[in-house]
Amino acid sequence: MRHVLTLAAAALVTTAALSAENWPAWRGPGDAGVSTDTNLPVTWSDTENIAWRATLTGLGVSTPIVWGDRVFVTSQVGNVAERSGKHPTLITGDALDDSGERTLGGRKQGERPTADDTVRFVLTALDRSSGRRLWEHTLVGEGPFPEIHEKHNLASPSPTTDGQRVYAWYGTGQLVAVDFSGTQVWSRNLAKDVAPVSIIWGPGSSPTVYGTSLYLLAYHGTSAYLMAVDTATGATRWKVDGTKGVTSYSTPVIVQTPAGPELVVNSSEGVAGHNPATGERLWFYAEANTFPVPAPIPARDGLVYLNRGYRSSPFMALRAGGRGDIAATHVVWRQATSGPYVPSLVYYQGLLYMATDQGIVSAIDAATGVRVWQERIPGVYMGSPVAGDGKIYFADETGTTLVLEAGRSLKLLATNKLRGRFGASPAIAGGRLFLRSDGEVIAIGRR
Repeated sequence: MRHVLTLAAAALVTTAALSAENWPAWRGPGDAGVSTDTNLPVTWSDTENIAWRATLTGLGVSTPIVWGDRVFVTSQVGNVAERSGKHPTLITGDALDDSGERTLGGRKQGERPTADDTVRFVLTALDRSSGRRLWEHTLVGEGPFPEIHEKHNLASPSPTTDGQRVYAWYGTGQLVAVDFSGTQVWSRNLAKDVAPVSIIWGPGSSPTVYGTSLYLLAYHGTSAYLMAVDTATGATRWKVDGTKGVTSYSTPVIVQTPAGPELVVNSSEGVAGHNPATGERLWFYAEANTFPVPAPIPARDGLVYLNRGYRSSPFMALRAGGRGDIAATHVVWRQATSGPYVPSLVYYQGLLYMATDQGIVSAIDAATGVRVWQERIPGVYMGSPVAGDGKIYFADETGTTLVLEAGRSLKLLATNKLRGRFGASPAIAGGRLFLRSDGEVIAIGRR
């Protein structure tokens, strides 16, 4: 009965999110990266079609989320130590210097900041119409601080909301729930009461909310667990340990199947589906991966599209709802190479769209996995594409956003340029596109 009530609550939350034109999580309604809004913007620049720009306290690469008349975003004040040695880049070879690829804050690679004594994490609420700052919730960082990659910080996970509270999870393991007035409801430090954060380059997984549970993927190698906590209190509902050494930078997503919802995870071991009520692993697809970053994309009837991540990533279509090893039964199609390293895919009107890290933009037939069109359009892609109103948006790190007409032939509607470095994915709500640079949120569309 408790599980039935949870599912009913989740259905109500999902319905509210869709009807209110919200963008409640990193990948929007249903974790799909797709909006039902219309009259979305096509062209803009620093001086054209900008509704507002809001300067943030601190820096970060998390995606803004939107609920009702509010935009929420996280950032970090102060620096922690960056991991020693060479940091991997998206662009390889001699093209790196001319690519525009930069580290957090716009620094060139190798220009590393000095660590600060005090690190603070800031959750900011902005007015959706004007960009006016409504409030800030500040959390003092608790060490020890994980060493990170120079292209992000410990505020990389995007917040999420159920319309009652905003949930923010930081790279120290600190987890907080804040109500819409900016008052803290509860907080936990999972690094202290569960396990230390130990993943190389620092964590990147965002929390996922479904019904009255908040799901947290902490596959950090030395310590590895998947966990659900109560959204109202933060109390642990269940915790399932992963295989020692397993890692993931991906965000778990809920997939609806004819047999009920499943929590799907992309990790260094492969892809797995879990029972969201208990954490029990129901099925798995075994495939090793060095840096699994992208998130699965839920589609209708239990289909899941995903690229695994890392260089020349495999990408595939799986059917959730299986049991045990599904390699021989639930793989609809698989392409062995050519997927993006970091960005996730987006499924829209029967096609999958993707941009590799070095600017190869493609459309894939979602039913067969066959490439419909492909074109090299230079860019450095960290954020994931989004879709809506017959358009596909690809925002690259240098501030350039491609606007494509959705369809089986490539039609570039506009190439728009803004100042700043952009590592976050776009969000869509209320007929506007929201882009986040390292230190700003920018609302694009009519005032």
